[in-house]
Amino acid sequence: MLSAETNRRDFLKTGSLGASGLLLGTVLPGTVVEAMAAGTIHTPNAWVHISDDNRITLISARSEMGQGVYTSMPMLIAEELNVDVTQVQVAMAPPGAVYVNALLGAMITGGSTSVRDGWEKLRVAGAQVREMLVAAAAKEWNVATAQIKAVNGTLYGPRGKKASYGQMAALAATMPVPAKPAIKEPQHFKLVGKPVPRLDVPAKVNGTAQFGIDVRLPGMVYASLEQSPVIGGKVRSVDATAAKALPGVIDVVQIPDGVAVVANTYWSAYKARRALKVDWDLGPGAQLSTDSMLASHVQAAASAKVLPIRANKGDVSAAMAGAAKRLQAQYVTPLQSHSPLEPMNFTAHVTGGKVLLIGPTQFQQGAQGAVAAALGVKPEDVQVQTTFLGGGFGRRIELDFIVQAAQIAKAVRTPVKLIWSREDDMTHDFYRPMGLNQMHAGLDASGMPVAQHFRVTSQSVTQRAFGLPKDTLDPFMTEAAVAPYNIPNTQHDLIIHDAGLRVGYWRAVSHNMNAFANESFMDEMALAAGKDPVDYRMQLLEGHPRFQNVLKQAVSKSGYRRGAAKGRALGVAIMEGYDTFLAIVAEVSLGADDGEVRVHKATVAADMGMIVNPLIVEQQIQSSIIMGMGAALKHAITLKQGMIEQTNFNSYPMVRLHETPHINVILVKSNAKPGGIGEPVNAAIVPAIANAVAKLTGKRVRHLPITASALRQA
Repeated sequence: MLSAETNRRDFLKTGSLGASGLLLGTVLPGTVVEAMAAGTIHTPNAWVHISDDNRITLISARSEMGQGVYTSMPMLIAEELNVDVTQVQVAMAPPGAVYVNALLGAMITGGSTSVRDGWEKLRVAGAQVREMLVAAAAKEWNVATAQIKAVNGTLYGPRGKKASYGQMAALAATMPVPAKPAIKEPQHFKLVGKPVPRLDVPAKVNGTAQFGIDVRLPGMVYASLEQSPVIGGKVRSVDATAAKALPGVIDVVQIPDGVAVVANTYWSAYKARRALKVDWDLGPGAQLSTDSMLASHVQAAASAKVLPIRANKGDVSAAMAGAAKRLQAQYVTPLQSHSPLEPMNFTAHVTGGKVLLIGPTQFQQGAQGAVAAALGVKPEDVQVQTTFLGGGFGRRIELDFIVQAAQIAKAVRTPVKLIWSREDDMTHDFYRPMGLNQMHAGLDASGMPVAQHFRVTSQSVTQRAFGLPKDTLDPFMTEAAVAPYNIPNTQHDLIIHDAGLRVGYWRAVSHNMNAFANESFMDEMALAAGKDPVDYRMQLLEGHPRFQNVLKQAVSKSGYRRGAAKGRALGVAIMEGYDTFLAIVAEVSLGADDGEVRVHKATVAADMGMIVNPLIVEQQIQSSIIMGMGAALKHAITLKQGMIEQTNFNSYPMVRLHETPHINVILVKSNAKPGGIGEPVNAAIVPAIANAVAKLTGKRVRHLPITASALRQA
């Protein structure tokens, strides 16, 4: 069961969560959850709450944005508590140090880290509570703990004694917290590893799930914000006379990012916003264009400071000089918009020096800190409540729209929901950076590589977002840069170049540009060597059994060895991302009417270690294939005079239902630690498609997307 509803009434009913129990290592701010409204709450640790009416609640530190954490995370504690996962409710955690994602260093949902970060800590949390419940029952009944069994929410003792977890929760909360509780070995799992249907589906189907755009507060008004047509521009002057005269308008507020119209409905605010007359200082960004940005990347690649991604292996220069054949290629990945289907929005209420924020965010601590700084209040006076996210993909790690909502709310002194239009969302994004990958290789007389030089030039998101010092290697720029192939002499370079446009983390981050370059170039080397791309890879993957295994399985399942039907071709790519090993085979053709690429089938073999919920894994792979197809075949954000040219889905088209391929998923059984799956397939499908298209047409498109126009010009 799942509850996402939050309100002040429930807070008053639940009171102080820590008052009646022991809390491990931290003090929880007031978590406001309807799921916990009934009964007294007992808090044996920061993750698991049990009420005296036997309700079990997981306090989730990760936002639910479609990736299934509101199912996979409860499965981990349910496994250790010996209860069915449907007995666990979910509440979103407030900002707090205990909820920091150890893999990212902050309370952030992203980087395919949710299961990897929670795999041990949530199982330990569940096991702690189980052992404390058993200890409480043993004390109450004056028996040994070995005589107690905890099953399906009930404690059973000798001579027919039994009690629900809730009945023992108050006493259990007083028991010593076991530092090293016994957690189950994988062979004893009863729930983990099973295809459990998502717990949030009923609420999303019946409309009770609360997304940010659904939030309602008493007395709430709506805001629509006019922002500079060039990102970074500032207001010179504004004439709001016509806007203020329109029905429903309450106020017009200027904030650092633009001019907001506040009204009693969103539509009234949006219509009045169009009546504003704003004179903008567009700033230096008005000089930017797509062509100038790419030219600056090329120039930086030739002259800027080089940061080694890893120590050089062997002597690349000497090996290149002695090579029987030399190859070089340049690959370009364009800017991309996140474009989640729920546009940016947030609700804020500022009163008496306190701030309430409600909405969809991937970065609760950041929202709290940024709003505190912008409004001049203490972080502890900023309460953040997280709703469901209608897509994130990294965009909701950013804080701009949250700060804007708080600034507007402070000005009008009433609760405000700020809603961006689709056009706002697409033209004021933090875009996936442009990537320029330059590849050089030397082959011996048999066609095998003796040397490879990899160089990537791009923008650092981490410098902007988290203050990474200049000339410091950004690990979020080098993902998948070092391919697993056994090449005796290699050099891997990074050049960080600020092209002038704000950029952000985008699903799979730098895997996107680096895997596209590495795997496309590997096919080009195989072609130059006169070898089959799969055989070529397999020979270069000796000593990498997980890679070889997924490649074998994808090849076998896809029918690669049989070959494609007439008019079609098969392309392959491999990649490791977030501790998950992937091989993908894509089957493509060209449309007879328009020459556009059609993807008919995608076969994915994934070795991601131990799997919590294979059903959710398959869903994530399917969604990644579809989103990756968009990046491969359709999407590019372009600029002219500093302005984004794409404004809605008519100019930035999504992959449609009829374009979705048949997707085969092979999940490798493994006892290795869990890997992430929310992102890597999104990157790996792109070179698989590119390689299939090159095999089909004999034309290599190295500048994405692969459109009919790009093929004609190749």
